Amino acid sequence: MKVGRYLIASVLLMGALITFGDRGLIDNFRMNEKVMALKKINHEMTLENIALKKTITLLRDNLSYVEMMARSELGMVKEGDLVYRTAQ
Repeated sequence: MKVGRYLIASVLLMGALITFGDRGLIDNFRMNEKVMALKKINHEMTLENIALKKTITLLRDNLSYVEMMARSELGMVKEGDLVYRTAQ
């Protein structure tokens, strides 16, 4: 009779440790969620790196792209262009 109680208590204790303990089922579930979030961030950064590599290639090789970027981001104008200024 006492052996059965000790056996049941030890099984329940082991089950609690497996579920709630360090590196248990709940901890494993949380870690899987973190891994999935990190994989998503990694994928987004990979896509951003690909886009940046394309931009670098265009800036190195394509003069018309460099001119377009200088005009749009730096506000530069080419000789002979008419510039209209408006009051704000």
